[in-house]
Amino acid sequence: MELGAFFHSLKHKWRENTSQLAESLYIARSSNKAGDALRRRYGYRQPLKQLSWGVKGFIGRLSVSLIILLICSVFFLSFGPNSSNSRVEICNAVLAARIMNATLVLPELDANAFWHDHSGFEGIYDVEHFIKSLRYDVRIVEKLPEITKNGKTKKIKGYQLRPPRDAPISWYLTEALEKMKEHGAIYLTPFSHRLEEEIDNPEYQRLRCRVNYHALRFKPHIMKLSNSVVSKLRAQGHFLAIHLRFELDMLAFAGCYNIFTPEEQGILKKYREENFKDKPLDYEQIRANGKCPLTPEEVGLIFRAMGFDNSTRIYLAAGKIFGGERYMKPFRALFPQLENHNTVAGTEEIAENTLLGSAVDYMVCLLSDIFMPTYDGPSNFANNLMGHRLYYGFRTTITPDRKALAPIFIAQENGRTSGFEAAVRRVMFNSKLGGPHKRVHPESFYTNSWPECFCQTSPKNRGHKCPLENVMEILNSRMQSDETDTAESEVTSNFTSSIS
Repeated sequence: MELGAFFHSLKHKWRENTSQLAESLYIARSSNKAGDALRRRYGYRQPLKQLSWGVKGFIGRLSVSLIILLICSVFFLSFGPNSSNSRVEICNAVLAARIMNATLVLPELDANAFWHDHSGFEGIYDVEHFIKSLRYDVRIVEKLPEITKNGKTKKIKGYQLRPPRDAPISWYLTEALEKMKEHGAIYLTPFSHRLEEEIDNPEYQRLRCRVNYHALRFKPHIMKLSNSVVSKLRAQGHFLAIHLRFELDMLAFAGCYNIFTPEEQGILKKYREENFKDKPLDYEQIRANGKCPLTPEEVGLIFRAMGFDNSTRIYLAAGKIFGGERYMKPFRALFPQLENHNTVAGTEEIAENTLLGSAVDYMVCLLSDIFMPTYDGPSNFANNLMGHRLYYGFRTTITPDRKALAPIFIAQENGRTSGFEAAVRRVMFNSKLGGPHKRVHPESFYTNSWPECFCQTSPKNRGHKCPLENVMEILNSRMQSDETDTAESEVTSNFTSSIS
């Protein structure tokens, strides 16, 4: 089945999924513009022309704060070579700074020795765009400032503080704020999962989306390279993207050893001992619970059961496949038209830069016609992509229910193949396929920001109303007007003083 036919078959399901939202839904690209923060803060009922004092007061609060919040060591440590692994931590860092009314120092991205890449935040993201996009929310500086004392100049040093996992807002407003006032700067490390996700404050949640989907933009040359890859893929029609997590670190983390040779099992066990907390492993139980990453062959069988044929073009976002070609061969036999960033881009730059390749993979998966993650466990790459595709137009995402699929694959391996494809189809077509749905635990906010980060054109609750399209231009105009008025007042004051 071609991808076009697949989209046609989804039409009925989409109508069911979106019928409740059709009258008022509007994807909140504009609702997450920076000015939305101010309008929500000072109330929707005030016309924008009354907000000049609010903008000025808000910027004033940011500029007078001399306390520096240093958020760094956002690690790519355990779960893959993905530049998107930092996105959640950066979103939380910005929100932490907003909560404490502090200045944020650009985060440091620390890639571990496994990936041999130290591009840093400035090497991956567009710093100027990041700072400018969030200028109404939090003040951001590129590095700690220097201070002069007793004729000596030195850089401010942050007090190192370890936030508890999933720390509540109250922790930042008490312990963290107290240390920040005491030392002038705090250094929060580690910062992975150090701010609770479910916060009963819609504007805080919307700020996370402003950071994630608007402020965090890859550098221009990365965007250009990504668009080039997508254009080449699209030149031949629709394409499907897969995030294939069949890699050393993820397999070791999951504890899925039994399908590998004794030598390969030894490598996985050694990596697990060195990088993850030791705990008893029961492979049969892990597999039955759907906790193992899908194998390349299983991914191929899923697509074949769904009706895709060997003409389907697939973009593969993956690191080095553990076990090599032995595990890719069955997949390639089912779907020979496999591509990756190296085969499409044809540039050595990607091969030499792990984070660059991951950034390109992220953008290609984001823009693909269909996306499927094969392991959403602790993989921020896949989780964030699902949320990003949901946010930008409910793009089709196929999410395998590995727990429901596990007994089907186990039965097939034991020779019980009757009804295999029908059983797989029942599981696969029972998913949301990227349609709107309310978040239910344990689904992450970053996987599904519905409804906090979406606005409506005709809402019953005015707090959900979409802002004006030109809200940024209005706010910038007001700020420039305020600055001009202030400058003129100072000149007049000085002139009057000189006369008297």
